[in-house]
Amino acid sequence: MATYLKFLKFGGYLLEKGLINEMDILNARFIQKKNNLRIGEIAKAKGWLSEDDIDRILIIQEETYEKFGEIAVREKYLTSEQVEELLREQADAYIFFGEALVRNGVLSYEQLIEQLKEFNLLKLESPESTDKDS
Repeated sequence: MATYLKFLKFGGYLLEKGLINEMDILNARFIQKKNNLRIGEIAKAKGWLSEDDIDRILIIQEETYEKFGEIAVREKYLTSEQVEELLREQADAYIFFGEALVRNGVLSYEQLIEQLKEFNLLKLESPESTDKDS
């Protein structure tokens, strides 16, 4: 059970409780995918990077596991100031899974907060989390 809790995601928790269904998960993830843009996508929209630039950076990233922005600066596609701006814009527009459920009318804001509290408490009280403290 402890290992199960370690990998349990909030959507799976709500699904098990019968508060949402699989279609609710898909719809919430769709909203996230549409709104949670990667910094390369934001840079392209600003005209700072081309599709080819993004592909080159991603190829390097696959081999080095470095962050996209670090590669873009090192390879002189972007300045560090541009990367900082992109990261700020990305963070400002980010939509969390629970927020997407509220936007879709699946849960109320109050329900979301209550379920997040229960979910986090469950994960904190799992035997595996207490094993780390000993």
